[in-house]
Amino acid sequence: MADRSLLFPVSLTVLVTCGLARAAGPDPEQPPPRAETPEAPPSSAGAEPPPSGTSGTSAPGSAPQPRSAAADPSRPATLHVEYAQYGVAINALVTINAGAMCGGGVHPSGAPCILGSGAGLIIRGGYRSPGPWYIGGAYSFAKMDSDNLFRLGIFQQLWAELRYLPDTGYRVAPFVTGGLGGAVYGNEWGVETGGAMLALGAGLQFDVSRVAVIGLGIGYKPTLIAGWTDTAGFVRPLGVAHFVGLDFQLEVRSEIGRR
Repeated sequence: MADRSLLFPVSLTVLVTCGLARAAGPDPEQPPPRAETPEAPPSSAGAEPPPSGTSGTSAPGSAPQPRSAAADPSRPATLHVEYAQYGVAINALVTINAGAMCGGGVHPSGAPCILGSGAGLIIRGGYRSPGPWYIGGAYSFAKMDSDNLFRLGIFQQLWAELRYLPDTGYRVAPFVTGGLGGAVYGNEWGVETGGAMLALGAGLQFDVSRVAVIGLGIGYKPTLIAGWTDTAGFVRPLGVAHFVGLDFQLEVRSEIGRR
């Protein structure tokens, strides 16, 4: 009986001690077990790197590479711009030959030449197409040397003109031009005579910016002038006067449309 009475307290003590040990957790002095990691397979010295994507494509699983904009068929074509072009030019008008209105055809003993060289301004404006063409009109006036027969001899011209400007890919571009119009001449701003003129020329233009242009042009202008009697009483017969014009151009452009 004595042995059985001691067995119950001993068993209870053992149970309580095991419960407290479980609640306290593992022994801090023992390191926790390490997780086993799988060993990496042995590398092969002759292994080839994964294939990379070719130009315009991407390797499987990688982000797609953007295509070049130039190769994109959905990219719109370059816009072609239309302009209104206008400006002024400083003009020198050199008389090569005054024709029948000067010389022995006027008077047997000769007569003062009423139509010498001069200088003035040109005012022009027109339409510049998206291509190489410019079409417009121009008005010019020049003070001419009248050998004192006029107080102020003013030679006026009005003509339509066409220019061809090839695209060279540079800011400087050559051009050729042609025109057809009329001319009048008289004292101050009066009209004593007039006629028809033809203009043929060439030159260079420099694009200072997209909207500003300077240029230099030279042209040949034969002009048919009707016969008339001047203020000194000399009869000036019908004839063709020949001029060479040299002008320094200052022009601007205003955008009017796109194609």
